[in-house]
Amino acid sequence: MYRLPDLILDLIDGRFGGPGAVVTPKDFLELARRDAIDQALCRMARTGTLERIGRGLYHFPRVDPSRGISLPPDPDLVAAAIGRQTGSAVVPTSAPLSRQLGLSAQNPARPAYETTGRSRVVRVGKQTIRLKRVSARRIPNATPFVVRALGVLREAGPEPGEATIAAVRALLTAEERAELLKHARYETSWLAAAAMRVAG
Repeated sequence: MYRLPDLILDLIDGRFGGPGAVVTPKDFLELARRDAIDQALCRMARTGTLERIGRGLYHFPRVDPSRGISLPPDPDLVAAAIGRQTGSAVVPTSAPLSRQLGLSAQNPARPAYETTGRSRVVRVGKQTIRLKRVSARRIPNATPFVVRALGVLREAGPEPGEATIAAVRALLTAEERAELLKHARYETSWLAAAAMRVAG
């Protein structure tokens, strides 16, 4: 018979990518009652199988093979786990993508995310992760690149240049450009117009 910690590890490997994963008790409610899950995770943290990195947040350590040390959790995975924990949408702000596309020199000092949940600052080891509450309209139920593309266009303002339009167009597939148009209908008229230029 499988022990609950073994089932938890199997689910971490199969659903959350194994080493490096960030999980919450809610992720395992299909396996047992909540109190049993909490007790199992606490035991796994005491033995070093998992690291407790915040209230209800656990990290399955990933080791750097060259240095033999445990790597810190990925902020994106921490933010995603908080989203699952709170039942809210969480997406990165558009600043990193704008910088990646060469549209901005802004380099945030700490990882920042938009959420439909409450605003909060989460400290994980030496990392500080900021979540800012926004309207649910700003985070539509769309593929991640479409959500972030909307953020880039919103950040560019009412008159985005051709470089911005071209960069966002190159980022998206034809299906995602159609999805962008669908969701942009519920935005401001200038953002909808920018989305039409991207789709064009």
